[in-house]
Amino acid sequence: MATMSKNYNTVVVGTDGSKSSMLAVERAAELAAAFDATLVIGCAYYESEADVSTALRQDSNTILGDETARENLAKAAEHASATGVKDVQTTVRPGTPVEALMSIVNDYSAELLVVGNRGINSLTGRLLGSVPADVARQSDCDVMIVHTVS
Repeated sequence: MATMSKNYNTVVVGTDGSKSSMLAVERAAELAAAFDATLVIGCAYYESEADVSTALRQDSNTILGDETARENLAKAAEHASATGVKDVQTTVRPGTPVEALMSIVNDYSAELLVVGNRGINSLTGRLLGSVPADVARQSDCDVMIVHTVS
């Protein structure tokens, strides 16, 4: 049986500024450093109050406006750099966390997407879907779900 070796050149991780998302950023940064890969940290935001109503089904922090998203990204990039990863890029996307992450993965041709497990075991997550479950179903690249909350 032949063994396959996969090299990750681009690792994407999302953050909403929460403590659990920072744990996912840390794990993604460690992996990117180990593979000498580019780490792309993304953050979703809603453009208007009307868009926020769609966020109610998602188990995530609601971010209104890209200014807050950019602040979250600056903190996450600083956190990631402490792990030794050399190439850290940040990007914001309007829409739900799932839409944003899928857009980022496609735009950067990422081979690995790292997300925290928040929401995956909640009642809402089981009934309506959660960010980790939804991206795992939709992604064409490898998805790593980091245990960030019990």
